[in-house]
Amino acid sequence: MAALESPENHIKATATSTATTSSSATSDLKFSVRRRSTTVTDSPSTEMMESEDLKSNGKECDKVTNENRSDIKFNYRPSMPAHRGVRESPLSSDAFFKQSHAGLFNLCIVVLVAINSRLIIENIIKYGWLINSGFWFSSKSLRDWPLFMCCLSLPAFPFAAYLVEKLAYQNYLPQLVVVFLHTIITTGSLLYPVSVILRCDSAFLSGVTLMLFSCIVWLKLVSYAHTNSDLRAIAKSIDREDVPSISPYVGNPYDTYFKSLVYFMVAPTLCYQSSYPRTESVRKGWVVQQFVKLIIFTGFMGFIIEQYINPIVKNSQHPFKGNLLYAIERVLKLSVPNLYVWLCMFYCFFHLWLNILAELLCFGDREFYKDWWNARTVEEYWRMWNMPVHKWMVRHIYFPCLRNKIPKGVAILVAFLVSAVFHELCIAVPCHVFKLWAFIGIMLQVPLVVITKFLQNKFRSSMVGNMIFWLFFSILGQPMCVLLYYHDLMNRKGKTESS
Repeated sequence: MAALESPENHIKATATSTATTSSSATSDLKFSVRRRSTTVTDSPSTEMMESEDLKSNGKECDKVTNENRSDIKFNYRPSMPAHRGVRESPLSSDAFFKQSHAGLFNLCIVVLVAINSRLIIENIIKYGWLINSGFWFSSKSLRDWPLFMCCLSLPAFPFAAYLVEKLAYQNYLPQLVVVFLHTIITTGSLLYPVSVILRCDSAFLSGVTLMLFSCIVWLKLVSYAHTNSDLRAIAKSIDREDVPSISPYVGNPYDTYFKSLVYFMVAPTLCYQSSYPRTESVRKGWVVQQFVKLIIFTGFMGFIIEQYINPIVKNSQHPFKGNLLYAIERVLKLSVPNLYVWLCMFYCFFHLWLNILAELLCFGDREFYKDWWNARTVEEYWRMWNMPVHKWMVRHIYFPCLRNKIPKGVAILVAFLVSAVFHELCIAVPCHVFKLWAFIGIMLQVPLVVITKFLQNKFRSSMVGNMIFWLFFSILGQPMCVLLYYHDLMNRKGKTESS
């Protein structure tokens, strides 16, 4: 039979045997190395056998190395083509957004740190330390006890809302009476702090803190009342078998536990539900790190305000009463430090403080913001930069409007209207100035929503809308509001002192 085999079969058999020999040699090498690593003492004959195995496998490795050298010698000759395809430059318009720019981003950070460090040193050498805490904590701050007492008494409103829900749960109150009592409670939780601030000539920071706290309480109370009203309706429908058993009621059961309300009032959310996703434990070391960051960035924010923003604002004129070019120059000069303060404020509150609070309370859902800095339209920005308020708006304003047959555009307009009212309250009440600048600024976002959406649809896969957002919202809009409120506040104080 061996004589009848063809030369090709003989060659195949030889190749197969060679491969088998090579694989067996490799396995012998692995076995010998493994044996040498596990055996302490061997006999001389064993060591000689292992030495022979290593030599044979060394020859195999030399053979592979020689083959690689021959491949390099053949493939990388001067006559080999260096250009083998159509490629774009990394910074070309078609490939710009497909490339990673992490190195350029790091360069920008280094350049910004170097430039701003030089400017800070130059500013201190030229003007000295300009930090003055009188605008934030004046001598009146220690006598702002009415605001402090008002802040301590605000928990009475959630307790009153709990009593109403307890009576409604036991069917002691009809639905109309429940709605009426909740309306009084929520309205009182907002008007009470406003009246206290307006009656007291308090420091600006004290007034802003109390107004923010009262607005948060109002939003939470509305969510508490609205959610429980909906759960009561679902419970009655299930009793009448008007809805299927699979419903939102299953995931958010109707109860009136006081501890659920207490946890909701201190949790970093504005939307009430009986239970929340929870983490298992508190990372104490992580909390300490975040507190240190919070102190550092808060101090940096105060330094920028006192060293840069206050001098610029004091040396400016009212934007609508002076020279137009001078007003534009002041706005542009104010835009950069104002942008730094705004970014620090966002990082301190939405990232550091809310995460600290969530960690201490084991609150699991920590999506307090999304990548709003990549927003291509103004609408995307408002949907991503403040997720607790966005979820509240969607849950308690937008979808209720749609369920009541209100058009989508009108529902969005109503949401912006509510946001504009609360922005005006948080700024105008502590300043004792009601010129509606914040209200107008928020409502002007509506046409910007339409414009940026139109541009995004026209110039797809571009960042035109993102550039417009940064220009109008951060570079022009906020500095303009700062100048307007500052000069109106100074004018009010001047009239008060003269009278």
